[in-house]
Amino acid sequence: MVSAAQPRVLVVEDEAAQLEILSYNLEAEGFVVSKAQNGEEALLLVEEDQPDIVLLDWMLPNVSGIEICRQLKKRPSTRAVPVIMISARSEEVDRVRGLETGADDYVIKPYSVIELMARVRAQLRRTRPASVGACLEYQDILLDAETHRVTRSGNILKLGPTEFRLLSTFMEKPGRVWSRDQLLDRVWGRDIYVDTRTVDVHVGRLRKALCQFGGSDPLRTVRGAGYALG
Repeated sequence: MVSAAQPRVLVVEDEAAQLEILSYNLEAEGFVVSKAQNGEEALLLVEEDQPDIVLLDWMLPNVSGIEICRQLKKRPSTRAVPVIMISARSEEVDRVRGLETGADDYVIKPYSVIELMARVRAQLRRTRPASVGACLEYQDILLDAETHRVTRSGNILKLGPTEFRLLSTFMEKPGRVWSRDQLLDRVWGRDIYVDTRTVDVHVGRLRKALCQFGGSDPLRTVRGAGYALG
């Protein structure tokens, strides 16, 4: 079963060989990969299973990558999803157009796969830092995603894997209110069925773990909406 903590990458590329090379290298790096060979398919996949980042070829049949990028950045639900535009167009005017459309990065073909992977990780470090092994800090809580170690005021906290993923999600976006369904999607994944009441149980366990050495409860219950950190 795929871990819900693994970042999801949507690769949109009409050249089958390029699509397979990109997918192979992303999966080798630990990413969960969805593949589309045209814009319409890409938009459907985004609706079905929103990715954490999109690698988007400019030259696509029917609907161009530029138009797909424009639509993704126009929607409130996908506006914050990083888009890396991949294109054989190397002129400065093309790069500027891609970035002005909303692309977060622009990579010119032929590209170095190693460099592209580094750019993917750089974008995810900004939007999902825990997924690429970054350290997160909130007040006196420190989470090391690489070593799976959490401390509060210097005390090592014992957290189960689900509580660790919950805390990672909260610490990536302090203050954001997460609904139970959003937490189910991010922490458990969409490919398994878990009752929303399970979220309450694990949030309770996380609260207990965070306060095992004292200190106030940093988690906030928002009636009718969900949970937030701070």
